[in-house]
Amino acid sequence: MADRGAKIETAERQFQVEAGADDAGRRLDQLLAAALPALSRSRLKALILEGRVARGGAVISEPSRRVKRGERFLVSVPPAAPAKPAAQAMPLEILFEDAHLVVLVKPAGLTVHPAPGNPDRTLVNALIAHCGASLSGIGGVARPGIVHRLDKDTSGVMVVAKTDAAHAALTAQFQSRSIERAYLALVWGVPRPATGRIEGAIGRSPRDRKKMAVLRRGGRAAATRYRVVRAFAVGTRAAAASLVECRLETGRTHQIRVHMAHIGHPVVGDPVYGRARHRATPDLPASVRKIVDGFKRQALHAAVLGFDHPASGARLRFEAPAPADFSNLLKSLGELEKAP
Repeated sequence: MADRGAKIETAERQFQVEAGADDAGRRLDQLLAAALPALSRSRLKALILEGRVARGGAVISEPSRRVKRGERFLVSVPPAAPAKPAAQAMPLEILFEDAHLVVLVKPAGLTVHPAPGNPDRTLVNALIAHCGASLSGIGGVARPGIVHRLDKDTSGVMVVAKTDAAHAALTAQFQSRSIERAYLALVWGVPRPATGRIEGAIGRSPRDRKKMAVLRRGGRAAATRYRVVRAFAVGTRAAAASLVECRLETGRTHQIRVHMAHIGHPVVGDPVYGRARHRATPDLPASVRKIVDGFKRQALHAAVLGFDHPASGARLRFEAPAPADFSNLLKSLGELEKAP
């Protein structure tokens, strides 16, 4: 009798799974998911539908089929298909890596995934080159599992799955909101109160379909908690800008940028939700104004990421300091407090 989940070495990876007494009445895809943790349930369901699961030589094509005690199933897993994006070697700042995942710092200006207008030289291209054969396949394709994204011009820490099981586990944590995510945003003015929560459904703007907006009707529920870390004043005048820490309760497209603009404090440098020259800009000293005007992206940085390791369950937490351009912007604004 073969051990439950024992691997049979063939050209295709094959696994033999036997239903025990406690498994009687379970769905087939549930049985296989419990026996083969390296494959996600969605991947196993796809394999069943593809006719790659058999019992006694007969193909089983119903994921919901109820199993009986003693039944043996042969699962054939084809090699992962080559990733469609090309492997392109690029420097990466890796904070942590093992057989299950990669944690890295994405620089501003780097697009995460190939798309129209950015067909290559993306983070995915770089990861395919970096990880090579260690990518066991996400959904049957040898590619990195992008669990969450950062906008092209947002810098900061990200986690990427290398296996199907890790991708499913990390996705579940994002959906259950057990992930810790903290961002640093330089915004115009100072939010009041200094600590608060912004709640507003986000969806496509009815005025500009390329933008997101807080909607009274429709959209997806979104909430952002914030606290003012430091305010930058122009001499004795009201503060021109402030450094704010934002923590996401949800993960909607452009969420922080949309929410901060919604309460009247857009992110400095934001070309979409902020104004190119904010009303506070003329009050800045010429030297500082030059640096602010030269900052051609949103001043937003993913500083902290915490999650449970998908295999060991250990809690991991990573921090990434603000990049040089962001730090230089903060330093220049810090000089305002010394102005007469």
